[in-house]
Amino acid sequence: MSATADTSPAPSAAVITEPLPDLQLQLLIQLLDEDPRSSLPLTLTHPGGPLHGDLIGHEQWKAEWARSLRQVEGEGANLLAGFPETVDQGVRELRAGEDAEAGRLPRWIHLRDVTLAAGSLNPVSLPLWRGRLSDVSGWALGRPQ
Repeated sequence: MSATADTSPAPSAAVITEPLPDLQLQLLIQLLDEDPRSSLPLTLTHPGGPLHGDLIGHEQWKAEWARSLRQVEGEGANLLAGFPETVDQGVRELRAGEDAEAGRLPRWIHLRDVTLAAGSLNPVSLPLWRGRLSDVSGWALGRPQ
């Protein structure tokens, strides 16, 4: 019997790359999450265009989301008012066996009173905005004058 060596290339491990969120911005968001009444004017560079508004924490965003939907009539609005909390509860249940979630850095950014400047179109104003933190390519304290 003759033994033959396997000369096929070894399978390489798949490499998944995704943009990394700015650590300083993550820590700033984490700091704002500690006081639900705090906010900070911020301008962001984002794939949808530059935008600016008041940076708020996740809990404040959830509360303002619910408050805005409770002003809309209809059962659907009442159901959606609790949607962010329902999602958070599901995530907590999924992560129940993992180590402390308290050490996790935020992956989402929330703004209030937002202006989105999308190219040559007129600026768009939004009461609340939520975006993936890894999509933010730049940021500055304050709003344009």
